[in-house]
Order: sequence, then C-alpha cells, then structure tokens
Amino acid sequence: MAMTEASGSAARESLPARVQKLFRTTAFKLSLAYLAIFAACAFFALGYVAWSASRVLDDQIVSTIDAEINGLSEQYNAGGLRRLIGVVERRSREPGASLYLVTTAAGEHVVGNVGTVPGIVLATPGLAETAYGRSDAEGTGHRAIVRIFTLPGGFRLLVGRDVEERDRLRGVIGRTFGSSLAMVVVLGVIGGWFVASRVLKRVDAMTRTTRAIMAGDLGDRLSVAGNGDELDRLALNLNLMLERIGELMTGLREVSDNIAHDLKTPLTRLRNRADEALRGSDSPQALRTALEGVIEESDGLIRVFDALLMIARLEAGNAREIMAPIDIGPAIRGIGDLYEALAEERGLALAIDAPDGLVLDGNRELIGQAVANLIDNAIKYGAAGTGSDPRITVEARAEGNEIRLSVSDHGAGIPEAERARVLERFVRLEDARSRPGFGLGLSLVNAVVRLHQGRLALEDNRPGLRVVIGLPAGAQTVEKR
Repeated sequence: MAMTEASGSAARESLPARVQKLFRTTAFKLSLAYLAIFAACAFFALGYVAWSASRVLDDQIVSTIDAEINGLSEQYNAGGLRRLIGVVERRSREPGASLYLVTTAAGEHVVGNVGTVPGIVLATPGLAETAYGRSDAEGTGHRAIVRIFTLPGGFRLLVGRDVEERDRLRGVIGRTFGSSLAMVVVLGVIGGWFVASRVLKRVDAMTRTTRAIMAGDLGDRLSVAGNGDELDRLALNLNLMLERIGELMTGLREVSDNIAHDLKTPLTRLRNRADEALRGSDSPQALRTALEGVIEESDGLIRVFDALLMIARLEAGNAREIMAPIDIGPAIRGIGDLYEALAEERGLALAIDAPDGLVLDGNRELIGQAVANLIDNAIKYGAAGTGSDPRITVEARAEGNEIRLSVSDHGAGIPEAERARVLERFVRLEDARSRPGFGLGLSLVNAVVRLHQGRLALEDNRPGLRVVIGLPAGAQTVEKR
C-alpha cells in the first residue's frame, strides 16, 4: 500500500515542475518566437502611425499659418503697417485665435496676443517651433509653431499656432501604443500557454501509450483527434508502424511455432533413417541407400532454411540496392522454357504471353524466383481440378503505370476465406499436405512483391486460381546486359 501511494505521488508532478515542463515545450517556444515577431511588427506599425499622425498635424498647423500669412500680407499691401496692426489686434481678441505678434526692430511689443518669445527666434525669419508666453500670463510655459517675417522699417510679424493639441494627441497615441503592446504580450503569453498546454496534453497521452506498448501491450494505439494536424499525421504513421511491427511479431511467433511443428517431422524422419542405417544395414548398398535418403532429407531442410532467410532478407528491405530497370518479358519467357517440360509430364500445357518492352525497376532474380514459384505451384495443383482445361497461362501486360503479371490454372483453386492465410509461412491447406513442400512459396512471392512496393492478389479463375502481381512501371530505357 505504501509503495502504491509512493508511486502515485511520484507520478503526480508539482505545479512548478509542470510549469517548467510547459516552458520547455517546442510549442511554447514557437509561440514566444511568434509573439516577439508580432510585437516587433506591432511596435513598428504603431510607431509609424504615431509618426504619421504627428506629421499630418504639423502639416495642418503650417498650412493654417501660411493661410494666415497670406491674408495678413493682403491687408498690409492694401493699407500698410497701420492697417496690419488693426487687423492683428482684432484677430487676437477672437476665441480660438492663432498667435499674433508685431514688434519693433528692437523687439518691443506693438500688438498681439503673444507676451514673450525668445529673442533669437524673433531675430531669425522663417519657420520655427519655440516656447512662448501668453500676453495674459507670465513665463513661457507653452509651445508653438511660428513663422517670422521682417517688415519694412525693421518691424517683425509673428504668426503661429499652439501645439498643445498635437502634444495631447501624441500623449494619447503613446499611451495607446504602450497599452496595445502590453495587451499583445499578455494575450500572446496566454495564447502560447494555451496552445502549449493542449500540445503537451496530447504529447503526454502519446507518451503514456508508448510506455504501455513498451511494457508489452502491443495492441494499444496512439489516439487520433481527427483534426488532421501534424500530431494526427504523426499518430497515424506511428500506428501504421505499430501495425507493421505487430504483424512482424505475430509472423515471428508463427514462424517459431511452425518451425517447431512442421520441421519436427522431417528432422525425426532424418534421425530415424540415420538410426536405421546404423542398426540394420548389413550391406554397403543398403547403407548407401540410407545415406542417400539422409542427404535428400537434409537438402530439403536446407532449402527450407534458405527460403526463410530469403523471406527475412526481403522483408528487411536489404535487396533494394540491387534494383535496376529490367525488361520483364524475356525473363518470364526464359522461366517458361525451364518449366515447359515439367508441365508436359503432368499433362499440362504452359502458355506464355509476355511481350518485350515491359520495363520496371526491380531485381531480375527475385522477380524471376517469384514467377517460378507461382508456375511451380500451378503445375503441382493445376491438375487437381476437373481437368476440363489443362492450360497454365502466364501473362505480362502494361496497364497504366503498372506492369501486371498473372499466373492462371484450372485446378482446385483456393477458397476465398483461405487466400489471406496461405500467404503466411508454413501454411498449407489440407488437400496440399499430400504433396511435397513446406508452405513457403507464396510467402516468398509476397515478400518479393512487398519489396518492390507492388500488390499481390489471389483471384478465382472459375475454376482454378489466378495469381496477379502488380508492380510499378519503370523507365522506358532498359540497361543492356
């Protein structure tokens, strides 16, 4: 009980440990990276907006000043300095008026609503931004954009606009700028936390499942959310890999069981023949006959182990490096020539239809071995049917992007329920146990087809069996050998 509680408490992580684990996740780091990029873009975008708004306000102020200057210039041209002073005095008293000031050459105040301006500003004609004091207040606690003109007789005219509204807008934009960036950062961190938590939750679920699989539960599979994201694709591929591993493990167990059962009989027979030769052979000829039987049994066992090693090698994909473009037609016709005489002995006719120019990328020897196994099976079992049609037909043709090879007979065939099982190692149907063999022929064919990324189908030939192999077509240029 104490051990169970200890293991349970160890399994429950503390909050700081979970937070630290969350911060180490790739999803959270990517979220922070995207947040930094987005915050930088927002910083520059908001900064550009603030700069543009300030620039627009400055342009509007300058335009207003220029309009005022043009109006005052017209008044000065029409009535001289006296009329200009009268217009400035009247405009200075209007609500919301611009800033006006007329001074003598010595800087003495003549008329206007501006009290004090730095002397250097008045002495420099043109546009400037400066501090100023109102005529009804002391000090220079305000700022304005002003334009200075020099009039005849040394008089100076100042026209300007206060920039208090501009500064107030800048403050509003600055505060909005800061709060917006803060909001972006907070929402980004929360979003990153949320995304990383969901991803971490799914990764933890995958981790628990993989631990269960490593503990021996090979039937368990990774959960799929169904939204098609990268974790779903990873889970699907891992599940396919686990399915394949499960098939290989099942095949390994079946091979071990089948070896134990199917090879026990020939090994026992081998031992009995050797024992019989030692105990009961009175003549050299009898001893020779017994030893020949032992050698025959040994050759059969060697062929079985060679086939098993070949199947294991093919399923491991160790023959891919020796693939090349081949024209499969001549290879199939050559195999047909080897089996033609054997078919005639069994009362069967072997028909080969394999034209030239059927090119695929593969291993000539392995594909030839697969076709030879199918022809050999057709000869063994093709005469077991009704005998209405003694032909065995071997065909090769191109269909789309595929080269299709087929071997058809009119024998007893294979029941549909058994067609998947006969592709396994050491599987033999009841009516085939009276014939020589170990049930590895179709297993070898299936391994060759898988190596070439093709497909294998067992079909009803009505009557008989038709085995169809589909292999990807290759280039049209065949290497001359």
